[in-house]
Amino acid sequence: MLRAVVTSGTVTAAAAHLGYTPSAVSQQVAALEREAGAKLLERVGRGVRPTAAGLLLTEHAELIGAAVARAESALADLRDGRTGRLSVRYFATVGSPLMAPALARLRDTHPDVRVELRLADREESVEAVVRGSADLAVVVQDRDPADPAVRLVRLLEDPYAAVLPASHPLAAEPVLDLARLSGERWVGSEPPGPCLAPVLDACATAGFSPEFVLQSEDYATAQGFVAAGLGIGLMPLLGLRNTHPGVVVREVRNPTPLRVISAVVRRVALAQPALRGLLDALRAVAAPGPPEAPGAERHH
Repeated sequence: MLRAVVTSGTVTAAAAHLGYTPSAVSQQVAALEREAGAKLLERVGRGVRPTAAGLLLTEHAELIGAAVARAESALADLRDGRTGRLSVRYFATVGSPLMAPALARLRDTHPDVRVELRLADREESVEAVVRGSADLAVVVQDRDPADPAVRLVRLLEDPYAAVLPASHPLAAEPVLDLARLSGERWVGSEPPGPCLAPVLDACATAGFSPEFVLQSEDYATAQGFVAAGLGIGLMPLLGLRNTHPGVVVREVRNPTPLRVISAVVRRVALAQPALRGLLDALRAVAAPGPPEAPGAERHH
């Protein structure tokens, strides 16, 4: 109001511009003078002009008004998803085939949104989303989290394939019934949890329990053990994008083990356009299904 009075030169003109009565403007200026402890306006003819204190506050009013306008603009950009920051947790094997193309899509639609990525295990990732320290987590999980405030969004199914030494008697067969691997020595590539469970469940359905003679939680190392003839393994296709030259990858059936890869988000956070944009990008990349592993011969 002070700025309007100083700019217009009269209380009446300022009131008309602001949509108030002259008395309301006068009362507000008087209240401001009491707070400032100084006279802000002095009469000149039929109008008013600012005192030194009034001129000082008017200059600050311009700065404050510009700051408020910038804040409103920044808030609108954040609200509409044009700016902001997303914190994301993920695991290594989805980094290249899923996260990278999804982030490229997000950059096209939300170029000024910053994404903070961090590798984490499933428990840590889900807990980070529950606490609110992460906006989204990509994990191996097919059941809704216990917390009702958290939502699970399925992205894709990642099938397991048999990894055999190139010289193995079964290497020439393009598709294998899982039961045919029952008498083999096995190289484990999964820690206990949602990635190992599909392997054990599928083997149980096929009528046997795998005999693990070696264990590596790194797919490249596990393939090296297989290539050396130390055993065979079941590994997910997303973990077989780079295959060891000494192994062959074969489809398994009856049954085919599958792990479900999902996004975990807080339901209330879905109101953020940038988060919805990332989720849409992940769905779009995952929609065609995981790429086939090099060396795999898929038959339908």
